[in-house]
Amino acid sequence: MILEACVGEFNQVPKAIARGANRLELNADLAQGGITPSLGVIQATVQYAHHHHTPVIVMLRPRGRNFIYNTTEIEIMRNDAKLIAQSGADGVAVGILTSGKQINYDALLYVLKDLPLERVFHMAFDEIKNQEQAINWLIKHKFQRILTHGGPLDQPLNIKHLQELTCIAQQQITILPGGGITKNNVNDIAQLLGLKEAHGTKIV
Repeated sequence: MILEACVGEFNQVPKAIARGANRLELNADLAQGGITPSLGVIQATVQYAHHHHTPVIVMLRPRGRNFIYNTTEIEIMRNDAKLIAQSGADGVAVGILTSGKQINYDALLYVLKDLPLERVFHMAFDEIKNQEQAINWLIKHKFQRILTHGGPLDQPLNIKHLQELTCIAQQQITILPGGGITKNNVNDIAQLLGLKEAHGTKIV
């Protein structure tokens, strides 16, 4: 079972790994849903986590609020993605949407172009209207995982919809459930969904 701990600062990293996290999602400002941390925090986390054989996924998000970004913000994300790759991190969690609540295909491919990083589409996915189309596109463009609550974060984890998404994915991309998953319920949720990975701030 892969337990991906969502951490919001470096001081949480040693604790999460000691408690059994075997992958990290590194953020800053979790109160806003997570944004890109500083390069110094990324470097310190990668060094520590890799010493303990733990992969690091870095949040690639220039600000909170929505997931619709202007051209300057897209350039910021591209530059941050390059620095994340240079730091030795294993991947990024990223999501860029259009005003019509679809993936901004061109912007997303531009931000990630030619970078040796695992690709995770984060919970912006839960705002997408045509999720089946989105899943097929993400599979085609080599995304490894989709982090999803199955619905709005202010509602309970939507197990039924997560099961539907898992069927659509057909093991070609991992549906990674998150939001409301803790060390107390993770095993039950994983069994319900038939999954071997889960994500959360309190997962360990």
